[in-house]
Amino acid sequence: MNGASSLLAPIAKRLAGKVALITGGASGIGESTARLFAKHGAKVIIADVQDELGFSVSQDKSINGAISYVHCDVTSESDVQNAVNTAVSKHGKLDIMFNNAGCTGQNKASILDHEEKDYKSVFDVNVLGSFLGAKHAAKVMIPAKRGTILFTSSCASQSHGLASHSYTASKHAVVGLTKNLCVELGQYGIRVNCISPYGAATPIFLKGMGIDKKEKAEEILSSAANLKGPVLEAGDLAEAALFLASEESKYVSGLNLVVDGGYSATNVAFTQTIQKFFT
Repeated sequence: MNGASSLLAPIAKRLAGKVALITGGASGIGESTARLFAKHGAKVIIADVQDELGFSVSQDKSINGAISYVHCDVTSESDVQNAVNTAVSKHGKLDIMFNNAGCTGQNKASILDHEEKDYKSVFDVNVLGSFLGAKHAAKVMIPAKRGTILFTSSCASQSHGLASHSYTASKHAVVGLTKNLCVELGQYGIRVNCISPYGAATPIFLKGMGIDKKEKAEEILSSAANLKGPVLEAGDLAEAALFLASEESKYVSGLNLVVDGGYSATNVAFTQTIQKFFT
C-alpha cells in the first residue's frame, strides 16, 4: 500500500466486538472513555447517578447507538449487580469492567478537621464501589475465562500530601485491590489493572477544588506539573484505558499505570525553597 492510500485506510477498531461497562461514565474521564471505546467498536453501558447527563451521552447521534445508560449508585450492591446484568442481557456478555466512579470528599488538609461521615462516604464510593463492580464483573467473567477489569486510582497513590487523608487512603486501597485481584483472577484469564492520573480539569476536579472555570484549573495544574507543555486531559486517560482494555496489553496485569508526567518521580519543594532565599 502506498503512502497516499495508507492515509485513507480506516483506523483499526481495537475493541471490535467487545462489551464494556463504565461506572461514572456520564462525565469526565468516564464519558471520554465511553466515547473512545465506542469509536473503537465496543458496545458500552455507562452507569452513573447523573441521569440527565447519562441519557444525553447515550442519545448522541454521533455514536450510532453504541452507548446506553443505566442508573447506578456504586455504593448499592443491587444497583451494581443490575448494571452488570443489564450489560449481559443487552449484549450477551461483559468483556470490560471499568470501575471509574469516584469522589473527592472534603478538601481539608488536617486530620483534626476530618469528619467520620466524610471518610466513610469517600470510601463507600471509591473503594466499596470498586469492590462491588469487580465482584459482579468477576461472576460473569470467571465462567467465560476471559475479561478485563480496570480501576481509576490517582497519583495520590504515589505522591503524598496532595489531597485529603480520606481520598489518598481510598486511592491506595484501590491500587491494593487491583494487585490482589490480579493474583486471584489471573487463573481465569482475567486481567486487572488501574490508572493513576495527575489532575485533569474534569467536573469532579473542578468541584473538589472549588473552581468554576476549566481554563483556570488547567493553568493551576500546568503550573504545578513536572512535565511542561502538554496539558493532561480526560481524553488522555481514556487512551490509557483503551490500551489496558485492548489486546495490545494482553499480558499486562496488576499494573498501576501512572499518568502524571513524572510528577510522582520528584519533589521540587527543596529547590523552590532555596530559590526563594537566594533570589
